[in-house]
Amino acid sequence: MKYKIEPINPSAYEEVTEVWEASVRATHHFLKEEDIRYFKPLIRNEYLKLVELWCIRNEQDRIQGFLGVADDKLEMLFITPEARGKGIGKALLDFAINELRVTQVDVNEDNEQAVGFYIHSGFETYNRSELDATGKPYPILHMQLK
Repeated sequence: MKYKIEPINPSAYEEVTEVWEASVRATHHFLKEEDIRYFKPLIRNEYLKLVELWCIRNEQDRIQGFLGVADDKLEMLFITPEARGKGIGKALLDFAINELRVTQVDVNEDNEQAVGFYIHSGFETYNRSELDATGKPYPILHMQLK
């Protein structure tokens, strides 16, 4: 299926944050509730401003998935739970690689589905960090396109 990928304006940051939270709750089972509460305002008020944001919307104009890119690095890729398995993540990643020239991504090591998705999409691990970017004990795999 061919999806329309469009830029996200700051007016949609609240909806983007809702998609982020729903996606994290569905996939990041290793996170504690307090971690989600810690990251949510950072996502909404800081992190979204630091990336170029693109999304896929459904027929009701609701965001089904989004990505955020800075330079050649995919900083975020999140899909609503109900939209998973429909090719939205693949469409967004292909767009990031082919149109935005992404060659790198960092992924939580404990998010095995995401790690598998990126490996299947041609990425390989070149480094590993014990802590995430905020110093929390969630190991990060640093991946790049082969």
